[in-house]
Amino acid sequence: MQVVSTASSTSFHSVASEPQLSVRLAASAADVIAAQRLRYKVFCEEMGAELHRHDGRDVDVFDAVCEHLIVVDETHGKVVGTYRILAPWGARAVKRMYSEGEFRIDSLRPIAHEIFEVGRACIHPAYRNSGALARLWTGLGAYVREHGVKYLAGCASVPLDSGSLNLGALRAELMSKHLAPEDFRVEPIRGLQSLGDPMGSRPAVPPLLKGYLRLGAWVCGEPAWDPDFDSADFLVLLPIERMVPRYAQHFLGARTAQ
Repeated sequence: MQVVSTASSTSFHSVASEPQLSVRLAASAADVIAAQRLRYKVFCEEMGAELHRHDGRDVDVFDAVCEHLIVVDETHGKVVGTYRILAPWGARAVKRMYSEGEFRIDSLRPIAHEIFEVGRACIHPAYRNSGALARLWTGLGAYVREHGVKYLAGCASVPLDSGSLNLGALRAELMSKHLAPEDFRVEPIRGLQSLGDPMGSRPAVPPLLKGYLRLGAWVCGEPAWDPDFDSADFLVLLPIERMVPRYAQHFLGARTAQ
């Protein structure tokens, strides 16, 4: 699951002035805990996800083997954005990829040793118009360049409360314009019974999914239902070598902010 929520929430304070943002990998246990607390606030308190935790953190078995990209408000010393990266060696350590919890991924096993999975993305509500999401993209691009990543993958989420009509229209557009070649197709473990009749309507595309599609990502097949987040998840695969050149130059050319 990966989500950058665009909803507002009165439970978070607003940013009074332009924040000084930086992006880097978590360098300590405290950094990781701060990212987990941000994820809990966004996913559980704001979005109502059922993550079965009661200590104010979103934690799972993958956290210990992932790298955590964080956006920091340097003025206030707080983590305001995060993105989790599961490298192939991390997946080997836990003996599975994250996406295997939602999809049958046999078709991807020949390239599994080259896939870096990304997910658990979120931005503090008060920073969604501050450039924090752009900082996450900058940090991810620097990570891809520095590690020679060949494939990025992730479960791109669409909340079911966005409406079946929108979801049906989005599915139709993704299947017609962005479907992966047959060799990279997957099947959902828990599919969705009905996605609604799109009737030619133009769908709203979540920010992260839109970003991946602009870069040239494929959608690997039908969406899965994520019961914890009550969302439709599309498995997205981005071969770095097929990135759209005008976006690739920006995505891979920027250096991580200090």
